[in-house]
Amino acid sequence: MEETNLRKRRGEVQSIQSNEPKTTSLQKEVGLISGICIIVGTIIGSGIFISPKSVLRNTAAVGPCLIVWAACGVLATLGALCFAELGTMITKSGGEYPYLMEAFGPIPAYLFSWTSLIVMRPSSFAIICLSFSEYVAAPFYSGCNPPAVVVKCLAAAAILVIVTVNALSVRLGSYVQNVFTAAKLIIVAIIIISGIVLLAQGNTKNFENSFEGAEVSVGAIGLAFYNGLWAYDGWNQLNYITEELRNPFRNLPLSIVIGIPLVTVCYILMNISYFTVMTPTELLQSQAVAMTFGDRVLYPASWVVPLFVAFSTIGAANGSCFTAGRLIYVAGREGHMLKVLSYISVKRLTPAPAIIFHGIITIIYIIPGDINALVNYFSFAAWLFYGMTILGLVVMRFTRKELERPIKVPIVIPVLVIIISVFLILAPIISEPAWEYLYCVLFILSGLIFYFLFVYSKFRWTQRISNPVTMYLQMLMEVVPPEEEPK
Repeated sequence: MEETNLRKRRGEVQSIQSNEPKTTSLQKEVGLISGICIIVGTIIGSGIFISPKSVLRNTAAVGPCLIVWAACGVLATLGALCFAELGTMITKSGGEYPYLMEAFGPIPAYLFSWTSLIVMRPSSFAIICLSFSEYVAAPFYSGCNPPAVVVKCLAAAAILVIVTVNALSVRLGSYVQNVFTAAKLIIVAIIIISGIVLLAQGNTKNFENSFEGAEVSVGAIGLAFYNGLWAYDGWNQLNYITEELRNPFRNLPLSIVIGIPLVTVCYILMNISYFTVMTPTELLQSQAVAMTFGDRVLYPASWVVPLFVAFSTIGAANGSCFTAGRLIYVAGREGHMLKVLSYISVKRLTPAPAIIFHGIITIIYIIPGDINALVNYFSFAAWLFYGMTILGLVVMRFTRKELERPIKVPIVIPVLVIIISVFLILAPIISEPAWEYLYCVLFILSGLIFYFLFVYSKFRWTQRISNPVTMYLQMLMEVVPPEEEPK
């Protein structure tokens, strides 16, 4: 009897030792497949299904349009390879933020986080969710547009679900991303296979004289590239979660090399498929290109197109939320945001406060009537920070030679991407000057006021307010400061 009790006690001790608690920090739960799904799932949203006509409008011919789509894919891959060097050299989450911090110091990094967290990321997240809610509501309001209140309420519900999923579990968020990425690749495959069949049947009329009437001016080509690269936006998303990648030295570059060329091939083949059933004029006039394609090719099963487009849109929204939360988390950890935003859920081991904060800001953006213009005017700011970040890569080749570089791209690649970034920053301002661009610059610079008041100076009265708020939020949400990983 005593021997039996002794064995039980030994078993209990072994069980306790084998179930030691994890450190309260972000866990490495994102593998290669999930990394590829984050890249593919975030880049491919609703744009390629709804309005891939922005490139065609500026090139005015099928041939140059397809060339621009391919060239944009190559440029996105080059930019992502530069970020792969940065991500394996500085293995911190947060995308551009830690790279700007290492290369140029805290002020450029703060201005990036200020602009991204207050405007660019939440407004983009809001637009994706509004697009999703329009597709979900449309079947219930045939013959007319769904009421704005219904669309906004559905968008708010989608945001709450996505925020909840990502706050509950990193693994659950990545599983959801994998499922929706698989769903969008199914509809992409259906469209591409249908296009190949139509080509084999001889539907090649729209590809004859495909360069006839092409617009070859510098301004038109520049705007075509600008719109094409906007469709590839999201190529740097994996750098936002570097700390949660398993074996980032292998999986980060491998996910980029697989994911972005896959998106490029999909974009080119989908455009070819569209041109098998639509003339350039018909494509430009279509309100939803994939819907028109489905009605002409997939009837009576054309209903699958809006269903899978909705899946694609919600997948892009999930990927956007998943990565944006890490930027807020890292900014809070560096003292550039409220400290509580860098805290980790004790039970879930997720950056729950950062994700919830992002969701609240996004819901605020849903309330106004139209925020598309806001995103359009701030899109040049994205390329401003891309260019600055890759310039930082070149600068650190000379100033931080001691840093280990598992991946080192040829210097010509970052230089080329910097030149293209400068062009993309200036192209919309020169072609269509507007006061809004000046307002965007002033907003970015206004972050300096908050930086010097709340970060640099650290007045006592701000701490008297923030410390009790942090304490109550910490108890309410059951979150604690992140611990260092054991070495």
